[in-house]
Formats: sequence, structure tokens, C-alpha cells
Amino acid sequence: MVLSMEELNENITIIERERKKHTKASEEYIHVLFKYDNGSWEGWIPLEYRRTGISIKPEDEIDYLNQIYPQLNPSNYPTWLNKQKEYWDTEKAGAKTTREFFDSLSEGGWQCVECTLPKNRNFARRIQDIKEFGYTISTDINRYCPNCDKNTTHLLLVPLERATVGGNGYETWSPKLRKRIINVLGNIDIYENKKCRACLPDHKFSEIRWDEDTKTENPDSMTDEEIKSKFQLLTNQRNQEKREVCRTCYQTGKRGIAFGIPYFYKGDENWDSEIPEKGKDAERGCEGCAWYDFAEWRKHLLEVLQK
Repeated sequence: MVLSMEELNENITIIERERKKHTKASEEYIHVLFKYDNGSWEGWIPLEYRRTGISIKPEDEIDYLNQIYPQLNPSNYPTWLNKQKEYWDTEKAGAKTTREFFDSLSEGGWQCVECTLPKNRNFARRIQDIKEFGYTISTDINRYCPNCDKNTTHLLLVPLERATVGGNGYETWSPKLRKRIINVLGNIDIYENKKCRACLPDHKFSEIRWDEDTKTENPDSMTDEEIKSKFQLLTNQRNQEKREVCRTCYQTGKRGIAFGIPYFYKGDENWDSEIPEKGKDAERGCEGCAWYDFAEWRKHLLEVLQK
């Protein structure tokens, strides 16, 4: 059921109706003020946040804000924080560097990455780790910092319930299966179409289009055919490039091009509007794109050239 603005909790104020966007991470937020008897919470609530499976349609925003409102009550924060400390002490005891970043963020408010967070040349990796542990972090890439006297990237830890393992939409595999995937695929860098020892398993279906029902298990008993259907091998550099291509496709509806060749063996450069943008059925919209399956794309292209 779609709720109207009149049904928004009277203690919730939407400060800015237009969604804030962090395009590089494909995240979207809404600026709100939550008022409580004992205080308030102001910040950006993620409405599109794939690591915890959040994807709120505009017509569902009111209902979602009403649902999470109780979680951000300041009186709940001490209990929430103690629960997180227990998690870091037991399950993430070895992640000391990443914990330093979490501890800084847990002090509350927007944190400037240049002067507030711990000094670390790879701070983005630490933040990504925290997100992958199930935490919700909002990002403003252009917020004024009075200490730096310039606009910098700021991060805000939103104290919502941590998504449990599996909630972030990512899949894992054992070292044994990883080695087998590489062997089954012949150590072939499918972009260069030649053997390469630096190759990594890559999901053909980009994670940016996954939803909470997309993730599956990757047991060591996967068949060779299941491996060939699901994975291809790319270097880390090409894997990062693919992420950018797929992110752009997701945000603009324009499918990716490889080697400067605008060829698709299914469909054309535009995402098929009849196909969902996210979820298992969205994979059909990826078929025909080189980045989805380089081997299949190359095979079809060669057939065209041979004719």
C-alpha cells in the first residue's frame, strides 16, 4: 500500500525531497530530521544501498521512513553501540585497522575523510569493509569542512541494525572452489583471450543489479558447466573497469561497449525497458553485452565477420 505525506510520522521532517546521490557507489539518500522526546537525529537515510539490499521506490519512501524511525531514537544508541563492540571484539578481532575507522564513525555526525578519520592511504578500502560487514554509511562528496576550510568527502554512520551475513548481496567461495574456477576456465583472461596468472573469478551478472533474492551459494561441488555459466576470468584492472561500465549502464540505461565496437549479439545499446532493472530477471538484459560474457560476445562477432 502506498502511503501519502499525510501518513508520515509527525515527528519526521523531510528536509530535502530530492534524493541525494553518490553516483560512484550507486547510492541514493534522503535528508531527514527525526525528532524524539529525548533529542533528535538528522542525516541522510539511504534509499538505494545495495550492500544491505536496500532499494526503496519513491512511492514506498514514507512507509520506509516510518519503519526505521524507532531505530534511530538516541535512547537506543548505547545498546546498539555495545552490541557492535561485542561484534568487533568477537567476530572481527583481527580487523584492527578497520575497527579504528568504525570507532571514529561511531562517535556520530559527519566525519571528514581528510581530517577526522584515521590517516590511511587506503581509507576507501576500510570503509568498503565496514559496509560489507553490514553497516550503513551515507556519503556526501561535497560537504564543507571548517577545519579543512574547503569542501571534502564526509561520511555518516547511520545506526541501523547491521545486516547479517548474506544481507549485503555479495557471494563468497572457498579457496578450493576459487582455484577450481580458475582451472576450469583454463586461466584464460577472457578480455585479452589469453592465459594469465593474475586472473580472478568474475560474476558475469553484475552485482549492481542484484537484489536480496539474487544471491546463491557457491558450493565446492559446483559442476564445470555451472562454473562456466556463472563465471569468467578477468584481471583486477578489467574487473574494476567492468564495475564502472555496469554502474553506468545501471544509472543511464546505456549498455557497455568493449574495444570501441558497438556490437551486441542480443538487443542494442539501450537497456530493454521490458526487463526489470534489478533482480534475477534483470540478467536477461545483460545478455548480448560484451562485458557480460566476453567469450559468447566474441563468438557471435566472429560469426558476423566470417559472413
